[in-house]
Amino acid sequence: MKTTKVTFRVNDEKVTLQVRPYETLLETLRERLDLIGAKEACGMGSCGACTVVVNGIPLRSCLVLTPEVDGASVTTVEGLGKDGKLHPLQEAFMEKGAVQCGFCTSGMILTAKALLDRNKRPTKKEIIKTISSNICRCTGYKKIVEAVEEAGKKSL
Repeated sequence: MKTTKVTFRVNDEKVTLQVRPYETLLETLRERLDLIGAKEACGMGSCGACTVVVNGIPLRSCLVLTPEVDGASVTTVEGLGKDGKLHPLQEAFMEKGAVQCGFCTSGMILTAKALLDRNKRPTKKEIIKTISSNICRCTGYKKIVEAVEEAGKKSL
C-alpha cells in the first residue's frame, strides 16, 4: 500500500508519520496519536464535532486529508490547557454549564477559540454566527454563547 510521509505540529509538538493518501486528519489524530477530543459524528463536515484548528482556522478534521496538513500547525482541545490548568474557554464552558454530554464541546471550544484569537471581544451576534456551524443537541446555544462571552472578557 502506498503511503506518504507527513510532518506537522500537533499541539506544539512535531509529528512525522507515514499515512495513507486518503487518511483523514480525524483518523490520524484519534487512531495514531491518541488525541480523542475531536469526535466523529456525521462524517460529512456538517456537525462540527471533529473541529480542530489548522494554522489558526477551524476546520472539520473528517474532511481534511492528513497529507494536506504537511507543514501545518494543528491544535486540538487537548492542546489548549497549559501547566495542568484549563484554558479560559474550557473554564468558562464549565462555569456557565455549557457542557452536557460533551460530544460537541471540543469542536465548539476550538471554533470559539479561533474567533477569540481574531477578535478578543466579539459581539453576541458574531459569536452566534460563528458557532452556528457547530451542532449541539443537548444544551441549546444560550449557555455556549454566554461561555464564549465570558471567556472573551478574560485575557486569552
